[in-house]
Amino acid sequence: MDDHRLGSSETSMGYAGRDPVELEIGGLSRTQLFEALRVSGVSLNAHAEALMAHPIFDDGARETVRIVDRTVAELGLTDGGTMPQVFAAAEEYGLGLCPVVTGPYLRLAWGKQTNSSTSVMSAGHSPAGALNVASPVLNDDIEFPKGFYLRVVDGQPWLRGFRCDDLYVFSPDVRFALRQII
Repeated sequence: MDDHRLGSSETSMGYAGRDPVELEIGGLSRTQLFEALRVSGVSLNAHAEALMAHPIFDDGARETVRIVDRTVAELGLTDGGTMPQVFAAAEEYGLGLCPVVTGPYLRLAWGKQTNSSTSVMSAGHSPAGALNVASPVLNDDIEFPKGFYLRVVDGQPWLRGFRCDDLYVFSPDVRFALRQII
């Protein structure tokens, strides 16, 4: 599959995640971003809202990032790995962390994510059908969300935030959106 570009006019990623996809991020104020998510029918949990309240979302600079989707096992962690291990393994494959603001823009661009096989919203582990967005941690406080994940539950697209500590082990089948370093 050839690389392709996702801009504000394209609503579906239309890819299996194996090949890089260009995604335009930034350019919207926090208010505009919340409105774009609302108009697109995206639900947010309180953790996603807490992440989006961070001052990093005040910088509306536009940027194009190349995103790939990899499982923890595809990063060489066949028994799973902690977030620091996943991030370090990704770097060994020439992949990096996405800017923190990537999650909401990826949710807006990926309109046709497969429906999750389960409706359970929170069970203390990475949920079925979720795509975690690998990005820098904004706050070391265990109560503050560590990142975003995208999921569709019963046909409803979600942008959710998650919490974990550095000891939590992501299973080998957990998927992460990572930035391809050019």
